[in-house]
Amino acid sequence: MFVKSVAAGLAGSALLVTVAFAQTPTTTPEHGKMAPAATSDTSFKGDWRTSKVVGLSVYNDQNESIGSINDLLMDKGGNMKAAVISVGGFLGVGARLVAVPYDKMKFVNEPVPSGTASAGSSAGSSGSSTTTGSASGTTSSAPASTSAPAAKSNLWYPDHAVYNATKDELQAMPEFKYSNE
Repeated sequence: MFVKSVAAGLAGSALLVTVAFAQTPTTTPEHGKMAPAATSDTSFKGDWRTSKVVGLSVYNDQNESIGSINDLLMDKGGNMKAAVISVGGFLGVGARLVAVPYDKMKFVNEPVPSGTASAGSSAGSSGSSTTTGSASGTTSSAPASTSAPAAKSNLWYPDHAVYNATKDELQAMPEFKYSNE
């Protein structure tokens, strides 16, 4: 009985393999050659996954937590226009959504400095590289703080976002609602 089961499994596997090999490769009509891959893995080096950016904590310039990124809005051309930030509430209950211009957001690769930073370092210079959300992709480096621990930066998403506003200022902004139009 066992031999029959093994033979049936091998026969079924052989049928599946022949179907996979029988498929024709994708060709271009002009040249009859294989279509080249659109992009390679190396062409995405330094890009971020939006699925990882959504959910990032947002801090202000004083390193106070002011919310988290709930959504990203882009135009039909694929350019990021706004970040929807969830402000207030507890575990998402009672939270308020506000949309802020994406180009006003800064993204930081290093963790938020703790309150144990040296007295000589300012809140704005946490030894971080920030990238604005603008289309130019401007990158600037701040001087590194000697007391901040070295962090392993993630290549696919930043550690957190920075937006220059207080939690009260964000809660005073008009609430963002998704339109059906």
